[in-house]
Amino acid sequence: MKLTTKGRYAVMAMADLASFQDRGPTSLTDISLRQNISLAYLEQIFIKLKNKNLVKSIRGAKGGYVLEIAPENIKISNIIAAVDEEVKMLNCKKESKRGCNNKSSKCITHNLWDQLDQHINNFFEKVKLQDLVKKNQNLNK
Repeated sequence: MKLTTKGRYAVMAMADLASFQDRGPTSLTDISLRQNISLAYLEQIFIKLKNKNLVKSIRGAKGGYVLEIAPENIKISNIIAAVDEEVKMLNCKKESKRGCNNKSSKCITHNLWDQLDQHINNFFEKVKLQDLVKKNQNLNK
């Protein structure tokens, strides 16, 4: 599966931000410490999240980042797409006549991996950021 740390860390950071949103803006340093993600890497991720209007930055002594959209309106697929990630099991393009093995036909398992792609992406379309926050809160009770 092709989902790099960038996509996973973006989801983790957004879940962290949503979990602490009632305390006001959250610094990337706080997220970095809580989630054990490099601060420099978070800065790169948050530039992309900000460009896609998922977060906004607040300047000042008590500044940091806040969600631009309510967590119940942010799909996990939105976060993954915002950092230029995609989840795909196939190495070939669906519309291509060439297969993953670079032969003239699709491999015998092509449809299996294509269906798995669809299931994973449908799952990320259905799960909201708020779902992650609620599940985490229930685990920590």
